[in-house]
Amino acid sequence: MGKSLSVAIITKNEEANLPRTLESVRWANEIVVVDSGSTDGTIEIAWRFGVKLIQEEWHGFAKQKNLAIKHCTNEWVLSLDADEEVSEALAQELTQLLEEKPEADGYLVPRRNLFLGRWIRHGGYYPDPKLRLFRKGAAWFEERTVHETLQYSGPTQTLQGDLIHHAYPTLENYIEHMNRYSSLGAEQAAAKNKTSQGWPAFLWNVLLNPAATFFYNYVLRLGFLDGREGLLLHLYHSAYVSWKYAKAWQAGIGGPV
Repeated sequence: MGKSLSVAIITKNEEANLPRTLESVRWANEIVVVDSGSTDGTIEIAWRFGVKLIQEEWHGFAKQKNLAIKHCTNEWVLSLDADEEVSEALAQELTQLLEEKPEADGYLVPRRNLFLGRWIRHGGYYPDPKLRLFRKGAAWFEERTVHETLQYSGPTQTLQGDLIHHAYPTLENYIEHMNRYSSLGAEQAAAKNKTSQGWPAFLWNVLLNPAATFFYNYVLRLGFLDGREGLLLHLYHSAYVSWKYAKAWQAGIGGPV
């Protein structure tokens, strides 16, 4: 590979996902894994693949990912989640791009989200472009409670190959994840003053906004074309929106008086 590439990943108890992810980027010049106290086979898997392993206590998603980027030593960084896989088409495209002279310092990658094993193609879930490839120093993760995103101010280009997101193989996994994220989202809503006193705000946040979200994604954005999996995904995503604001109200952040 002409231009050197580091892959940055954070982990905690990812033995079910990590082998697939690491196998998909075995060709990279360097793989950096920052682990925060895994008690399963994650550490052994990382050693088996010969990664640069850093063990660090948990400081939040953004700080962990920025730490992984900091330990990367190559010119280019590909930031991945532990449940993501670089498709063969994307691997070939990245190799070719970095052998030439990249025209931008940041690249968006289309993401193929899987839910209960099904590729969700509608409802706003595809192509779901994410900024994941960047020249080191050009981007960093904004420190926020949840849904951390890379901050980058320069021009971008979009790649064609997909990043495959093995997001939620079971309903139990999805519901647990949304329960945890709704708690974090409630904290973020408080920090940004997204809640207010009174019944109108409470009814909008807990009832009407979730219903509108479901209608927009499932009907207007054709989420119904993804079968039963699409129905469950959009139904429970709307529930997540409701849970987030209900938890904010419960904590005394906002709601009816």
